[in-house]
Amino acid sequence: MPLDNTIKRRIVDALQFDFAHIEGLTELYRSRECGEGYITAKSELKTTINRRKELLPNKKYVLDLFCGVGGLSSGFEQIQDFQVVGGVDLLGDRLDTFSLNHATANAYGQDIRSIATDVLDDENPRPYVIVGGPPCQGFSSIRPFRNVDWADPRNNLAEEFCRIVNDLRPEWVVFENVVGLLTHEQGRSVRAIQEAFEEIGYRTEARVLNSAYYGVPQRRERLIIIGSLKKKLFNWPVPTHQIDARSMVGRSSLLIKPNENLRFELLPAVTLDDALHDLPKLQSGEASDQYRKDVISTDYEVFIRNDAIKLTHHEATLHSKKMLEIIRHSGANIHALPHGLVTSGFSSCYSRLSANEPSVTLTVNFVHPASNRCIHPHQDRALTPREGARIQGFFDTFDFVGSRAQIVKQIGNAVSPLFGRKIAESILLSD
Repeated sequence: MPLDNTIKRRIVDALQFDFAHIEGLTELYRSRECGEGYITAKSELKTTINRRKELLPNKKYVLDLFCGVGGLSSGFEQIQDFQVVGGVDLLGDRLDTFSLNHATANAYGQDIRSIATDVLDDENPRPYVIVGGPPCQGFSSIRPFRNVDWADPRNNLAEEFCRIVNDLRPEWVVFENVVGLLTHEQGRSVRAIQEAFEEIGYRTEARVLNSAYYGVPQRRERLIIIGSLKKKLFNWPVPTHQIDARSMVGRSSLLIKPNENLRFELLPAVTLDDALHDLPKLQSGEASDQYRKDVISTDYEVFIRNDAIKLTHHEATLHSKKMLEIIRHSGANIHALPHGLVTSGFSSCYSRLSANEPSVTLTVNFVHPASNRCIHPHQDRALTPREGARIQGFFDTFDFVGSRAQIVKQIGNAVSPLFGRKIAESILLSD
């Protein structure tokens, strides 16, 4: 039986916690669902969702491992030369969303550690590119790959990625991951991954890319490792947009930044106002399926709308009265709140996004202000799932399947399709 607020306050006061922060966390955790990741997930046993459309000939075929909703591979398909033929993921809601948006792909709901490459090879054309981002779990146990037994069930996820690449021999490999992998185990993990690809015949290069430099309204950095079977040099995408952004890797030579000499020739970064202002205003708990007709869409909004007629997933979180009070007073960080309104929380909690800048990196809880900086620049509420999808670079025609909580996680965990598009264009330039 739920506790009423009077009893809650007595417990919180006795423990000397902040009631508003506890209320915010309650709102956050009420939306959580178990089954995330390779440790806790319960996979559907060898579920396969068959492709609904025939493959076209003379395409460069793409296989997406750890595909999630398929953001990275979706970007490849924005370039007509490429077609996605398959995706593998452990989580059923991600797989359903992937399949819905990739009609030419077989979607395999299976632990990658148990899927046979014979199945992938028999049911799909040989991939020209394999893309994917293994979860970080297991990186600390990476062994020298030259000693790996491919049938060993103790193999970690990076080794399994390499196993499938070794068996299918694509022309190109795109391995994406969090920037923190660069310093994991003092850099040994990322070196081991590159050495693994090199031992099976691939030339590798690694760089850190910030999506804001490529027209995405979000300052999100990713580590990208590119492997070429024919030892070709990769033409890394040149930044097209300019913004002063602090990097998680500092002044590392791996970071690709805009050319200072071309600073005034680059486009300004896409801001949140550029990305969201044609979506209808909402109050806490409201939803809308209609676009605004009283504004002129920006170039980004026209592009990202992709001729969609009906607006989907534009649903605001129903915040508590206390949370709404916090939101109304919110600023750039928690310190902008009046003294005593909250007494605990990280600096980025209960914070409002800036309208004239790209978003900070979205998390899997971007609809809950108690967790991160996700309050709308102008409206007194957190972002909606569709706003999060736009910030990630998903077309409005890209649909999501599952509960609202699952959809938010799908969006927050995804790789921007616009990121994938840039990588795809660079592969064509490097061929």
